[in-house]
Amino acid sequence: MAIKLCNHVSPHSEKMIKPTFPSTVQLNQNQKSQIESAADILLKGGVVAFPTETVYGLGADATNPDAVRKIYAIKQRPSDHPLILHISDIGQLDYWALDIPESARVLAKRFWPGPLTLILKRSRHVPGCVTGGQETVGIRIPAHPVALALLKALGPNKAVAAPSANLYGKISPTSAVHVRTALADEVDMILDGGACEVGLESTIVSFGQKTVTVLRPGGIAVSDIEAALNCPVRLIQKHEPAICVSGTLPVHYAPSTPLKMLSQAELSEVVLQYVEQGFKISVITWSGMDLLLPRVSNIRHILMPPDPIQYGRQLYAVLHQCDQLGLGYILMEAPPNKPDWLAISDRLQRASHAHL
Repeated sequence: MAIKLCNHVSPHSEKMIKPTFPSTVQLNQNQKSQIESAADILLKGGVVAFPTETVYGLGADATNPDAVRKIYAIKQRPSDHPLILHISDIGQLDYWALDIPESARVLAKRFWPGPLTLILKRSRHVPGCVTGGQETVGIRIPAHPVALALLKALGPNKAVAAPSANLYGKISPTSAVHVRTALADEVDMILDGGACEVGLESTIVSFGQKTVTVLRPGGIAVSDIEAALNCPVRLIQKHEPAICVSGTLPVHYAPSTPLKMLSQAELSEVVLQYVEQGFKISVITWSGMDLLLPRVSNIRHILMPPDPIQYGRQLYAVLHQCDQLGLGYILMEAPPNKPDWLAISDRLQRASHAHL
């Protein structure tokens, strides 16, 4: 079952800003009815795919361990890899988490609803299956009217545990079509809220005694977090021991088609090699260098926006399209080595790692 809701897009500045549309969008009666049906499914132990501003989530009642385990089974996800807890109101934070640092409260007030996940000490109300057996839990409030309405319809002391609505390690879904293609009849209901506004997963932040650490770059820029806290934050380094959180394994976000991320010089050379070998390939660039590439039938050229926000919004949809074409390779021009492109670089590195 699916419903079609309007896709509401807010203008962006160069950096990610706190979305404002959840409080201004009004759902019609039919949409509200469908969301109530989805909430009823969740309360009865079912699984619902729903839109957020980042990607589509695969949700279950977080207080129902049997329902949560269905998520792991559907996604083929390891049981020790935690899910993110989605709540509807910042006032619920103290119910689900303990010993909340002041810095976490500052970030929650600044960026929620929005693409920011806080890693906090879990309360007794959070089942261990949600956290992968860890004593910490990732919590966020999504900035999407459908997601917020669904969460509110569940009633008090309820939350939705949800990873992305795709098979484990594969490309995240940014439309209901992506969910249907990947999971087919595995879910009890799909709420269709149009294309996701951000298109990349949330920024994940953890809190030490003296440090704030970004475990996964995402929809909120590191510089914006530093500005909100008025202090520098750490970015987790590769191979550094850390809390296990969503989307941080070396191989993730990967299409089935082999993907390679290359510099401009490398890209030109590899394209020529593959053309000579007769491979059917897709070449995805952002700088306009595709104008210098050969015009032959076995190359599909895709020019991405040079703006990181627009690029991130389109990235997964483009990868999904390429994955349906029976290509030999997807060749990506490496993004600029700039802070605003950090989340995109992270996703492409993990997506290409599977085929090294």
